[in-house]
Amino acid sequence: MVVDLDEAFDGIEEFWSPHVAGELNGQHVKLARVRGEFDWHRHDDADELFFVHEGELTLRFRDRDDVHLSPGQLHVVPAGVDHQPVADEECRIMLFEPAGTLNTGNVESDRTVYEEERLAE
Repeated sequence: MVVDLDEAFDGIEEFWSPHVAGELNGQHVKLARVRGEFDWHRHDDADELFFVHEGELTLRFRDRDDVHLSPGQLHVVPAGVDHQPVADEECRIMLFEPAGTLNTGNVESDRTVYEEERLAE
């Protein structure tokens, strides 16, 4: 399956609602449109890769300096590290993380997605 990122992002209507675009070696490749502040959370047993396709994303951390990402940049948040993704304006991101990883990690909220939608094939 070929995924056109621009078309795929255009098909995602809700902010902070990850969609599975692919799967490899037990990892999900997820796409999400984001805006505003997300929940503070951590993934105790999984690293999480953030890649910015379009827009600007800040990853806030409790124990280190914030990381600011622009289009074409990525950052890996190590397992067990509290973080909060923030986008002042709409940002389109790609995430890599183990299949079954909750988007809100160790926190349950109204933003928790228990079963991500898959992009249409």
